[in-house]
Order: sequence, then C-alpha cells, then structure tokens
Amino acid sequence: MSDPASLHSMEPLSAALVLAADDPEALATFYAALVEASPAPGFSAAHWRVSLPGMGWLELYHPSRERPLPPGRGRLAVCLKRQGDGAALELWMEQALALGAQRLEAPRQEAFGCEVWLLDPEGNGLLLLVSGS
Repeated sequence: MSDPASLHSMEPLSAALVLAADDPEALATFYAALVEASPAPGFSAAHWRVSLPGMGWLELYHPSRERPLPPGRGRLAVCLKRQGDGAALELWMEQALALGAQRLEAPRQEAFGCEVWLLDPEGNGLLLLVSGS
C-alpha cells in the first residue's frame, strides 16, 4: 500500500467524464458544438475527446465487444453550465435539439438558475443549466 503523503509528489491530478457511445465521433461532435470546442481524436478510432472549459475532458469511447455497455439513462448525466438567463437557455436548448438531442421536460426556473433536462443523441442524460453566476 502506498503512503498517502507520497501522492502529493505525483503529477497534478486531472479529471474527465467518460461516456460510452455507439458512435464516439458523432457524439463528440454533438458535445463539442454545445461547448464551442472542437472534437479531438483519442487513442484509437473508438475514442474521441472534447475539452470542457474549466472542467477537464469528456472522453467518449466505443466499448469493446467483450465488455458491452447498453445505452440508457442512468443516474449519472452530463451537466453543462454557462452564465445567462431563461432566454439564453432557450437558445442553447434549441441548438441541442437541432443537433439531435431530445427534450425530456420543459425548461424551468430553479433557485440556482434555469435548467432543462434532455437526452443526447444516444440517450444519455444531459442537463443544460444557465445561471447569473
């Protein structure tokens, strides 16, 4: 077992969201458009990446045939947040819908900002959130 103090001498920690996809390139293109980034090829043809400003990376990959992952909405969802108001959320939602997302419910105002729940083009949960801060 390693000494926890020795972990501080290692390289800086980074974080990423990992999302299984039937078509990683297409799903990377979808998310890149929503965050105004460019999708980037990853380690293989089955792996694509999108830089999430201020949050690290979204890693999209096609699971191997030996370890398949069925698509579906679980309890984990990608949440993209930016500053704005209800009108900004409406425009962002329309962009996502035009790119192939599906709306699960109407946008709503919450104490922390305006939000809308969607499914991305492969059926994964996606929360778009805008707030004043």
